[in-house]
Amino acid sequence: MKTKVLVVDDSALMRGLLSEMIAAAPDMEVVGSAPDALTAREMIKALNPDVLTLDVQMPKMDGLAFLERLMRLRPMPVVMVSAYTEAGSETTLRALELGAVDFIGKPRADSAQSMEAYGEELVEKLRAARGAHLYKPAPVVPPAVRLAGAVKPLAINRGGVINKIIFVGASTGGTEAIKHFLAGVPADCPPILIVQHMPESFTASFARRLDTLSAPRVIEVTGGEKVEPGTVYIAPGHSHLRIRKAGPGYATELLATPPVNRHRPSVDVLFDSAAEMVGRQAVATILTGMGKDGAQGLLRLRQAGARTFGQDEASCVVYGMPREAFLIGAVEEQCSLDDMARKVLAAANR
Repeated sequence: MKTKVLVVDDSALMRGLLSEMIAAAPDMEVVGSAPDALTAREMIKALNPDVLTLDVQMPKMDGLAFLERLMRLRPMPVVMVSAYTEAGSETTLRALELGAVDFIGKPRADSAQSMEAYGEELVEKLRAARGAHLYKPAPVVPPAVRLAGAVKPLAINRGGVINKIIFVGASTGGTEAIKHFLAGVPADCPPILIVQHMPESFTASFARRLDTLSAPRVIEVTGGEKVEPGTVYIAPGHSHLRIRKAGPGYATELLATPPVNRHRPSVDVLFDSAAEMVGRQAVATILTGMGKDGAQGLLRLRQAGARTFGQDEASCVVYGMPREAFLIGAVEEQCSLDDMARKVLAAANR
């Protein structure tokens, strides 16, 4: 049975372009296209689509307001189609908080990505969205509350000595999963290095948003940062993130080498460096995501003596990456997103 898609965008040109790309896939059917949210609402009732693509800036009712109402009254998989801008990234992150499954930037004539490759990526995201689990984690109260405007102290863990380092990989559904995971992490946590599949124009906004919501300090990696307790390091969207030895400690390293598993940053690249450099002192987890990036790296981590965790199917938006890791024996323990921070921190504190 074909996946029924409704395209919502105020631009007739964009509606036509997206519809043509989607309809080219043999398992996809564009059942309609709408220029605004009010029209979309009526078409959803009449056509009962499986998945929606949704623009943000539209007349009559903007995409966020429509998405909020939709997820409250008729929850369904939504893939946001967003501009690659600072404002676009902030709005997209808000859309993911409201329940959108995934997002993709609008196709650009100046992009190195071909229209054919863009269409393949769009269709892949729609396929994953149709099977997505619209999971809402239980509310988490952060273990430390920072006063508005206060500067986060650089936490010192056990006299400043790093005993463990935490590594995290995620993709589809990962922005909210990571936010939830970090909500259960204290300010004096071990260093945490994270790869989330995301375009480069979005990772800085993602790191800033997490920094305002989390007890530890959260930064986007620029390369060469000393790896310290109390800090979370987010891979930028343009480069692979690795960890390397730096004197008695560790530092971050960025590589502009080709994509791995079609991704840059790649979870496998981070996990491989952790297995090589950190080994038994690593604790790693693979969260919700489409595909298999990170599975082999997590296996190498486990073989190197690290503790390894995977998010369970019930709490994943897309049980792809954790499933692949589990099937090859890379996951020591599966657990729900609600339990992940507690489990990982317990392993790190041993």
